[in-house]
Amino acid sequence: MSITSSSPLPRSAGAAGATALRWAGRLWFAVAGVGQAAFIAFILAFYGVRTATGNFAGWNDKPLIDGYIKGDGPGNTVFAAHVLLASVVTLGGLMQLVPVLRRKWPRLHRWTGRTYLSLAVFMALSGVWLAVVRGTYLSVVSAVAILINGLLILVFAGLAWRHAVKRRFDRHRLWALRTFMVVSGVWFLRVGIMGWIVVNRGPVGMTDRMSGPVDIVLTFGSYLIPLAVLELYGAAERSAGGLSKALVAALVGLASAFTAAGVFGTIAFMWLPYV
Repeated sequence: MSITSSSPLPRSAGAAGATALRWAGRLWFAVAGVGQAAFIAFILAFYGVRTATGNFAGWNDKPLIDGYIKGDGPGNTVFAAHVLLASVVTLGGLMQLVPVLRRKWPRLHRWTGRTYLSLAVFMALSGVWLAVVRGTYLSVVSAVAILINGLLILVFAGLAWRHAVKRRFDRHRLWALRTFMVVSGVWFLRVGIMGWIVVNRGPVGMTDRMSGPVDIVLTFGSYLIPLAVLELYGAAERSAGGLSKALVAALVGLASAFTAAGVFGTIAFMWLPYV
């Protein structure tokens, strides 16, 4: 049955679905904004303070990966740049997604975008260098995930830049959002780990070396799952059906709840104890 202009009920349902979808997106962004702001604060309080005071060995106060290796000047330099610039690229990504900044300060939006995409490329290349050359990874699986994530960042950032230069702003927006999701992979991984632990009240399916089945899913899912949800959100936005919009709104609502649990767990158990 086709939907025409004389069908008020489907139109009403479509409008309600569109409203639900829009508010679900805003809810997720608000939760993510809090979590990424906390991520920036942690980077500055932990790595920033230690770096500024010359306590480079203190990078290792947080377990799992050794950031400082004695005698490895190039590796330590790349690690410091990679970690500290993560705070800048995270802030830049959040700023790019705030509509009021795009409308009122378009020049700021453009220069922030250029800086963000440039740093995204650096983060991808430095992350791959740290994994492949320096061996800064927990397992072969995590190293492969880093390589794939880095490749996606390079491709997506390149396409976002190209469409902006060509003034194809609808396509630019799409690829910029995709870039945001893959650049945020490190943050998503931490939030995913702690969200799973909080929801399950323990590290079910996880190991200390992140080699358990859940670890593997989250390692790759830290950027593939957000990308999938983003694609569903975009498809629902373009859809005329109210049901599809409502279903995706419900999915994004669940994602917001899981993200909130992960943000709480990450702040309480992964970051605050080391600040």
